[in-house]
This record gives sequence, C-alpha cells and structure tokens, in this order.
Amino acid sequence: MSFFNKVLSALGIGSANAAENTAAPAPQAAEAPATSAIAVVDVVAQLEQKAAANPQKLNWKTSIVDLLKLLDLDSSLTARKELATELGCPAELMGDSAQMNMWLHKQVLTRIAANGGNIPAELLK
Repeated sequence: MSFFNKVLSALGIGSANAAENTAAPAPQAAEAPATSAIAVVDVVAQLEQKAAANPQKLNWKTSIVDLLKLLDLDSSLTARKELATELGCPAELMGDSAQMNMWLHKQVLTRIAANGGNIPAELLK
C-alpha cells in the first residue's frame, strides 16, 4: 500500500469504500452515474475529534507532521520524504524540509479533497 493510500485509509476513504461499492449489485445503467460519484467523508470532524482527544496540541490545518501524527502514521522526515516523492514533489523543494513540508501539506489536503474528503477551500489555497 502506498503511503498516501495509508492516509486515505486512516480517514476511511478509498479502498474501504471501494470494497463496499464492489460488494453491491451492479446498478442499472441510468443509476450508474449517480452511484459512481465519490462519497464525501467528513475529514474535518474526524481530525478535529482526534486533535481534541490528543494530549499534544496538534494543528493538522497547518502542519503535515501534526496531520500524520493525528492519523497515527509515521511523521519522520524519512516518511515525509517518501510521501513527497510519491506525490511528485519538485526536486528543488526536497532539499529544504520546510519548503517540502509546506508543499506536502497542501498536496495531501488537495488529494484528500479529490478523493472525497471535505477539506475547507481556504486550506487548499
């Protein structure tokens, strides 16, 4: 499983939903477009609840490290570099961890949104 798929899985997006969809009987042709839409997952509520329950003060809205910690995923520099490489981080950002982290945070939130997560528009700018 790719690192980003682990992020989606931790949020209940992706393979878990795909497994549910494949178990259902095939829809009629007219119903297919309606059922093929991505189900929206309330990522904000999940992350806010996890942040409130966490003894550390973690801000997933601005920090990729905090976001990964809330999802119980490896947030080490090595793991973040692996994720950045997987998502296509430009080489010039890979040498500067702060620049890479900012790029990575935005990419992860954007891709969560593209996969059905309700990420607020102001976090995608």
